[in-house]
Amino acid sequence: MKLPEAFLESLEGVAGFEREPFVAVHEKEEGVTSIRINPAKWTMGDTESTGSPSPFTIDHSRLTPVPWSRYGFYLDKRPSFTFDPLFHAGCYYVQEASSMFLEQALTQLADLSEPLTVLDLCAAPGGKSTHIQSLLHPASLLVSNEVIKSRNPVLIDNIVKWGSSNVFVTNNDPKAFQKLPGYFDVMVVDAPCSGSGLFRKDESAIAEWSPNNVVLCSQRQQRILADALPALKEEGLLVYSTCSYSTEEDEAIMDWLVLEMEMENVALAGNLADGIVATTSPTTKAAGYRFYPDKIRGEGFFLSCFRKKIGGPQARLKVSKPELLPAREKKIIGEWVNETGMEFFRFRNGIIAVPAHRVNDFAQLLPLLNLQYAGVAVGQILKEKLVPEHALAQSLLLPETVAATDLDYAAAIRYLQRQDLPVVPQTLGWQVVRYETKNLGWINALKNRVNNYYPKEIRILKQNNTPFAK
Repeated sequence: MKLPEAFLESLEGVAGFEREPFVAVHEKEEGVTSIRINPAKWTMGDTESTGSPSPFTIDHSRLTPVPWSRYGFYLDKRPSFTFDPLFHAGCYYVQEASSMFLEQALTQLADLSEPLTVLDLCAAPGGKSTHIQSLLHPASLLVSNEVIKSRNPVLIDNIVKWGSSNVFVTNNDPKAFQKLPGYFDVMVVDAPCSGSGLFRKDESAIAEWSPNNVVLCSQRQQRILADALPALKEEGLLVYSTCSYSTEEDEAIMDWLVLEMEMENVALAGNLADGIVATTSPTTKAAGYRFYPDKIRGEGFFLSCFRKKIGGPQARLKVSKPELLPAREKKIIGEWVNETGMEFFRFRNGIIAVPAHRVNDFAQLLPLLNLQYAGVAVGQILKEKLVPEHALAQSLLLPETVAATDLDYAAAIRYLQRQDLPVVPQTLGWQVVRYETKNLGWINALKNRVNNYYPKEIRILKQNNTPFAK
């Protein structure tokens, strides 16, 4: 890996940068693999419990904790996650360790014991959104926004896998959030950047790097922040991050936020993990945090935190009237959904479940934002019967009383490839299929065949000929 000389020269004098070890770590072929578990679906005490032994098992005894995240763990080698059914069941997310430092910002500076309204402004593919959701009070609302329409499906897929009902996914330009003045308690902006922090993971990013691109990214970051910040409450928390080493995208943005946007920088307290570099901006001495792969087990990352000190009045938003489900249809879906604390609406040609305490948010956001997904997609009612959505099988709303068929490893992979299944369910009709007690999706068992309803767009396309890690 040949790093651009102009890039290396641009980092001379930057806090924490040491040229020789930095270049050396980029020349090594070894990488760092880390995952973050979903506490709602998987705990460190989970073990293989049913079916035939899996050729893929993440051995909990060999996991090393990520120092700055309670749910993050390093793996000693990178397996083929594609062929782990537990990955598809939403039991964990494969995430770069450095970016999990977001957890420290939220746990220290936001009151996670109270319901919060949070915006993840640049959310795809969903790593930070699923992380935020795991940290929030259950009565909170997370709005996960992605401006690039083509990236919304993968964001929705990861939100669906996580199983929660308190997330809305939107597809809006940051400027659209100006319609929601003072709406959010917390705003997370993992800004699009020049990507130098990910050179080790993506060599193609090296060819795209240039000083001019760094300047363009810095200007775009300012536009994104300026457009979205009106939606943050007074005293609200902004967490800004990039995967860039360039000061134009990091320290210079800190100064700009303080001087131009009248934000108050907030430092994190306590002893940071070894190797994390505390940095300050040149003019205002605002505090931020840099991650270098020669100093920590992770990739390049930068994070800083701010409070909004001057905020305008919160607007009184109009409340739309989303179409509630009639009692007859609500009764039909009653056996399929844990109804406690949920309300049901028609949305995008189907039925969704939204937490009752967030119905007002749904009604307010529906006419103002391009809402792509909300709550949990339950399904459609055809001929007085529910045709369930994949999201319902992956959600935490599915009752244990719903019929289920357990699959061994080989059958689980066939299911995820949307192939025919060599199983004979004990009952007919719609039922969830499980691997090691974790739900994967739906089948419909008929008298003479079993229909596989795993979604075509997310099925495994690769052949299962990859060596696995035990």
